[in-house]
Amino acid sequence: MPPPTPPADRALQALADSIGGSRTRRPEDATDPAIPVAATVVLMRDGAEGLEVLMIERPDRGSFAGAWVFPGGKLEDGDCLTDAEAEAVAEEAVARRAAVRETAEEIGLGLDADALVTLSCWDPPPGIALRIRTWFFLTPAATGALTLAADEVETAEWLRPADALARHGRGGFTLYPPTWVTLHGLTAHPDAESALGAARLGGVQRFETVARRGGEGPILLWQGDDEWDADAAGAASDAGAEASGSRHRLEIGALPWRYQRTD
Repeated sequence: MPPPTPPADRALQALADSIGGSRTRRPEDATDPAIPVAATVVLMRDGAEGLEVLMIERPDRGSFAGAWVFPGGKLEDGDCLTDAEAEAVAEEAVARRAAVRETAEEIGLGLDADALVTLSCWDPPPGIALRIRTWFFLTPAATGALTLAADEVETAEWLRPADALARHGRGGFTLYPPTWVTLHGLTAHPDAESALGAARLGGVQRFETVARRGGEGPILLWQGDDEWDADAAGAASDAGAEASGSRHRLEIGALPWRYQRTD
C-alpha cells in the first residue's frame, strides 16, 4: 500500500483540480448570496524577535485537512440578532460577530468585536466546487490561556509570519492562498501596532479571485493584474516570462509560491 499523501500535497492538488471548473468572473460574483460566508481572526502579539501571529492546525479531515489557519469559521444564523437585521446589516458586521464567536469556540479566548480591524475580504474563483467568501480581521492578542477545541484544532502556535512562510516553502506546512498572502503582507510590519495602523489607513482589501493555468501550474490573479479581467481569459504568463504591465498574482504550481504585486 502506498504511503498516504501529505496534507500539503493534497491541498495543492485540490487547488489545481479546482481551477478546471472555474469560469470568467461576473460583477455579481463578489456578493453572491448563494455561497457560504466565513470569518477569521489574525491574533497578533509582539514577540522577542518581532510580530507574531497565532495559527492553528486543522485535523487531518474535512475541507481544510491538515492546514494551518487563523481561528475562524462560517457565519451562523445566530450571528444575526434578528431576521430583520439579517437583511439590513452589512455582511461585514455579521462576520465580525462570527469571528468573535468562532475564536471563543475554537481556542477559548474572548474578543471585543469593536476592537477588530477589518483587513480583507476574499472571494474565491467562481465555478469551483468549494467556494467560501471569507472576511479577515486583525486584533491584538487577548489575555488568557488557550483552550483548544479538540474536534477542530490539533495544535496552536505563535509564529513570525516569515517563519510560517518559510516552513510552507519547504513543504512542511499546509497553507491556503488567503492565509499565505495575509502572512506575506504581515512580514512588512515590525509589530502589531504597525499592522493595525496600516489596516486602518488602507481600508478593506478586496480579493476577487480569478484562476488561470500558467506554464508552471495554477496562477491566482486579483484586481490590479492586467490579466485579471475577462478580456484576458486563458493562460496566464508566468514569472519567468517577460513581464509587462501590472501584476497582482500568486503562482502556486511549485514551492515556494511566488507572489507579485506592482502598485
